[in-house]
Amino acid sequence: MKIGQLAAQSALAPSAIRYYEKIGLLPLPERRSGQRRYSSDALDRLLLIRFASEMDFSLSEIKLFLHGFRPGTPVSARWRKLTTQKITQLQERLLFTRRLLRFLQRLQSCCTCTGLHQCVSGLRLSPQLRNLRLARPTKTHPASRSKRAT
Repeated sequence: MKIGQLAAQSALAPSAIRYYEKIGLLPLPERRSGQRRYSSDALDRLLLIRFASEMDFSLSEIKLFLHGFRPGTPVSARWRKLTTQKITQLQERLLFTRRLLRFLQRLQSCCTCTGLHQCVSGLRLSPQLRNLRLARPTKTHPASRSKRAT
């Protein structure tokens, strides 16, 4: 099938298909009269790539799924390996998101700063501090106070 047909069936833009070829997620198709011609296997692979992307797998993780195992490794074993890693990442992200949510809720309800300098000083922000340390809130800004460690 031509790239336009493959794009329509996979709900992807032709440019995405060409990009996936370029980075090695999709094998280079044969060409007839200069046009790309894809097999039905290409559609299966693109549908898998779309699904995995929607499940928050990065392109490098998808590439590992497709090419990072010994030949003959069952798909189920590949999924188990990648989902184990992804579940750990998502659990860590969830913990961070919960800490961030609690901090922002405190900030929303407790901040009484009248000026930017007061707020920056209260939160102990500085050019050297690149990220807000949500796990250890400061004691000088009301939003940073917590009865228990987050």
